[in-house]
Amino acid sequence: MNIMLTLGNLSPKKGANRERKRVGRGPGSGHGKTAARGHKGSKSRSGYGVRPGFEGGQMPLQRRLPKRGFTNIFRKEYTLVQVRDLEVFEAGSRVDREALVQAGLIEKKATLVKVLANGELSKSLTVAVDKVSGGAKKKIEAAGGTVEG
Repeated sequence: MNIMLTLGNLSPKKGANRERKRVGRGPGSGHGKTAARGHKGSKSRSGYGVRPGFEGGQMPLQRRLPKRGFTNIFRKEYTLVQVRDLEVFEAGSRVDREALVQAGLIEKKATLVKVLANGELSKSLTVAVDKVSGGAKKKIEAAGGTVEG
C-alpha cells in the first residue's frame, strides 16, 4: 500500500534529528558531575568567555596592523540624479527636492541632491537643487532651462 505524502504526515528521516545533549543531569546520563567541562580551570567556571579579538595575551591582529587614513566628520553625502532622469518632468516645470521625491527619483530622507551630466535633456526646466555639476549646468541651459542656487 502506497501512502501519499502530505504536509500532515511529513517526518524527518530516521537518524536525521538527534536529541539535545542535556548535561549535568546525574551520573546515569554520562554527562553528570562536571557536565562535560572537565576539572578546574577557567573553562570550567560559569561566565567564562573571552572578548572578540582576544588572542590569549598575544598582541591582537587589530593592534598589529597599521592605522590608515581618517574619517572626515564634516563630510557631506549627496544623493545623485542624472540629467537623463529629468526627462520625466514636463517642459517648463520646476525641479526641486520635493518634485524629485514625488517623481520617485530620490528618497524622502535624502538631504542633499546633486545633478550630474550623464545623458541628454530635451526640455526646458528650472532646476533648483543643492549642487549641479558644470557639465549638467551646460546641458540644462542648452535645452533652454535655468539652474537656481
